[in-house]
Amino acid sequence: MANPFRLGFLTHVEGAGDPQQIYRETLELFVAADALGFEVGWVAQHHFDKAGRLPSPFPLLAAAAERTQRIHLGTAVVVLPFENPIRLAEDAAVLDMLSGGRLELGLGSGADPAEFQAFGLDVERRRELTTDGLHALQGILSGAPLGASGLRLHPPAPGLNQRLWQSVYSAPGAQYAARHGVGLLINRAVYDSDAPSDQLQAPWASAYLAAWDGQLAKPRIGLSRGVYPAADKRTALAELREGVTRFADTMIALGRFPAGQSIERYAQRLHIAYGHPEEVADGLRADRVLPYTTDLILQFNPAVPPLDQAMRQLEQIATQIAPALGWRPGATSDVDIGQPLGTGLR
Repeated sequence: MANPFRLGFLTHVEGAGDPQQIYRETLELFVAADALGFEVGWVAQHHFDKAGRLPSPFPLLAAAAERTQRIHLGTAVVVLPFENPIRLAEDAAVLDMLSGGRLELGLGSGADPAEFQAFGLDVERRRELTTDGLHALQGILSGAPLGASGLRLHPPAPGLNQRLWQSVYSAPGAQYAARHGVGLLINRAVYDSDAPSDQLQAPWASAYLAAWDGQLAKPRIGLSRGVYPAADKRTALAELREGVTRFADTMIALGRFPAGQSIERYAQRLHIAYGHPEEVADGLRADRVLPYTTDLILQFNPAVPPLDQAMRQLEQIATQIAPALGWRPGATSDVDIGQPLGTGLR
């Protein structure tokens, strides 16, 4: 029996140590996830001195490719307006070749005005720059000649166009991804609303499917969700407290979270399923977007557990949580999402 989704994990490549140690530990997570049967490992790109420590994902993923056998290697996401499409295609093509066709190239528009200013760009043009960049990137990856010179991408990257993803934050954004024939990446939470994130995001998945125009690939929906397995909810919440509080304080300063709420309420607003593995599985099972999902992407952020604990939590995901949702290590995943999976929205 085929798996209902591909199982993935996402790391923001963060921590209090020096970057070299953080990168080494991230590679150990990839090795462990590969052995546990995870199908995709994703890394987030963060520029400058922020919580995430990885501005350039391709070198780290190349190192992960050398240490692993089966797991796909994903970017969630590369900020497309900051990239030259030809150079991005070249880096991606080399990594895809080194990994044996295992790259999953996730793209995003970015939103931080300070970052756009640092790159010499106008943040108000981010959607225009993303559209132009995606058009150019798809043409380059398809082997189209580059201008009057007739030069083409080398090395070629056959099939990588069918492993492009776009991160979006609205139903129109989902329709945009569908019309361009790329996979849809749904963020772990909708931060600016009191309503449950899955309630708000399920229509995005529906809009994506209704607008799908991909001719060479099936529609793909990657769902990112926060999880934190522990002995029980009390233990999980105690370990989450520092990270959730730090994240909430940042969002309060930006005017995106209300002040003065409980740690439980902030964890709920971050849409984190936490507690005993059975409780985590129950939380994911009730998610309104899960029936549409082809790729379930789980992350511990905003918590940053020590490496040995993160290893145990990956094992709990692969041996308890994901199997409770119908996933089995080693089974193939061939999901057709022309209709919602399972019993539909709940």
